[in-house]
Amino acid sequence: MAATLGMAWLVVPLATAPAAHAAVTHVANPFVGATPYLNPDYVKEVTTQSTADGGTLGAAEGKVAGYQTAIWMDHIGAIAGDSTHLGLQAQLDDAVAAGDNLFEVVIYDLPGRDCAALASNGEIPATAAGLTEYESQYIDPITAILGNSKYANIRIAAIIEPDSLPNAVTNQSKAACQTATPYYETGVEYTLNKLHAIPNVYDYLDIGHSGWLGWSSNMSPAAQEFAKVAKATTAGFASVDGFVSDTANTTPLDEPFLPNSTLQVGGNPLDSAKFYQYNPEFDEHHYDEDMHAALVAQGFPSSVGMIVDTSRNGWGGSARPTALNSTPTTVDAYVAANKVDQRPFRGDWCNVNGAGIGARPQAQPYGSSDPIIAFIWVKPPGESDGDYPTATHTHGDPHCDPNGTQTDGNGGTYPTDAIPGYDVPAGQWFAAQFQQLVGNAYPTLGASSGGDTTPPSVPTGLTVTGTTSSSVSLSWTASTDNVGVTAYNVYRGGTKVATVTSGTTYTDTGLTASTGYSYTVTAQDAAGNVSAASAAVTATTAASSGGGTGGGTGGGTGGGSSGCTAAYTISSDWGSGFNANVTVTNTGTAATTGWKVTWTFGGNQTVSNMWNATDTQSGAGVTATNMSYNGAIAAGGNTSFGFGATYSGSNAVPTLTCTAS
Repeated sequence: MAATLGMAWLVVPLATAPAAHAAVTHVANPFVGATPYLNPDYVKEVTTQSTADGGTLGAAEGKVAGYQTAIWMDHIGAIAGDSTHLGLQAQLDDAVAAGDNLFEVVIYDLPGRDCAALASNGEIPATAAGLTEYESQYIDPITAILGNSKYANIRIAAIIEPDSLPNAVTNQSKAACQTATPYYETGVEYTLNKLHAIPNVYDYLDIGHSGWLGWSSNMSPAAQEFAKVAKATTAGFASVDGFVSDTANTTPLDEPFLPNSTLQVGGNPLDSAKFYQYNPEFDEHHYDEDMHAALVAQGFPSSVGMIVDTSRNGWGGSARPTALNSTPTTVDAYVAANKVDQRPFRGDWCNVNGAGIGARPQAQPYGSSDPIIAFIWVKPPGESDGDYPTATHTHGDPHCDPNGTQTDGNGGTYPTDAIPGYDVPAGQWFAAQFQQLVGNAYPTLGASSGGDTTPPSVPTGLTVTGTTSSSVSLSWTASTDNVGVTAYNVYRGGTKVATVTSGTTYTDTGLTASTGYSYTVTAQDAAGNVSAASAAVTATTAASSGGGTGGGTGGGTGGGSSGCTAAYTISSDWGSGFNANVTVTNTGTAATTGWKVTWTFGGNQTVSNMWNATDTQSGAGVTATNMSYNGAIAAGGNTSFGFGATYSGSNAVPTLTCTAS
């Protein structure tokens, strides 16, 4: 989780007061329709490497220079720059000269920075004096530059303090984090106040990644922590435009062959595998969508945007699985055979061996209705995460030692998985890492000379395979693409209702009986290119529940009875909040195509986030509906979902009602 750390240390005078801004429109999504600015310092690093390597590898490496990366203000000296790196004002001047209007900058120098690691510890101590230094010598000069009216037409996306507030959630057992947390909160609040006052700056708070905050016991408290800091600012929730995940990390965007964390293998759910440790969030796509729901439950507007850093989470190359392997009979073997994330331990983060460049920067990768508003490259590929201590070099982080180990907190010991044979300080160019990232890129950088802009073929053969009174089942023929299709988007009446990351079937549930619906499907690749829509098909739901009249996989008359039960257990309760699990069992004689569980709380319980089901709450009443991947339950089989909630007073277990289709 460490990020870039520059090595120059310069004294920077306070900038003069900026000229007054002209009227600037603060758009909903600054990445849409923007022209990205390319950091010339990074472009030079890439082109030097690609020229030296030459051949096929060099050609692929050269393409990286055409994609935007964020500019890191990782120490006070970075503001003015040095002999090899342009300062912030010079970079912005270059952007103005080039006519570019999207600029990405990382704000990263809190007092006691990165309290749980060593590789990116900062220059400012976690003290009251350190906080004053952070505000007056770091934030104030940055905002003075960003607020200059000559940059008013540039959309400036500010990635604010990676790893800070997530450490305030999970690492309070560490003395350094206990000490640093108040300064993190106050420092971020100060930064938001300063940046929000500049109308063309967009503020994105770091939310770690799915392997860090994906557990419900972490996600809900994290959402509360972000809300706490936002509410302390002058503008409140409006001071935050969105959140960014996977910064400088390698957690994959999607696990295409592991879409269902509750899938039972050998009598156990997949999330019980050692690799996941009961964390239901296997990838960043679903983590960001679920974290978005948790944040909205805490008071953030639904328009708040989610961003994923895809600079190093591609996991391509020969080790990437290309098809589902359903033969393993234990969860550990099943996960090992099918996960694209090749790390031995999800906690590995420093110069990870085998990682590859991921999806290219793109706005609205899942469409305009999805909370994920962009993929960006926060971490410049090829810049080291950190070095490790040696006999002659005491500074560094043991997590960066290729021969080191780390523990999972449950007795398991794992290798660090750092690239062997190297010891490169944080932020410095790491040629071997860059070569590996390019070689393992997914989609491959050598796939098309146009920068991977060719969309997949249009899905064909869209067919209604079955209906019930509340569902429509669909299937279609797989699309083709030069870098591989990663998902299909299903639209009902022009509104996206699902993103299918595994297979070419979908069952749309929760529909109204005796009603006609129209569907189309688009295909999407890992570069974010989306095909044109398929030909539309229409379907009419059956007149009554309890089994439809249509044939096919949706179930027809004479196809057996449907029914289900739901069992509710509270897994943890800390007095002001709790987590609960619900197991849905098919009690009928035929497989379900969908299910719905409803209940009424007896007190003031409020669901803050739910996983493996879609929830709505009105007053004390709650409805949980299956996701696209767990609506089908075999006769006698079961699936489960869970949620986190807040409350005061009593917390009795409610009575549940389950209906199946």
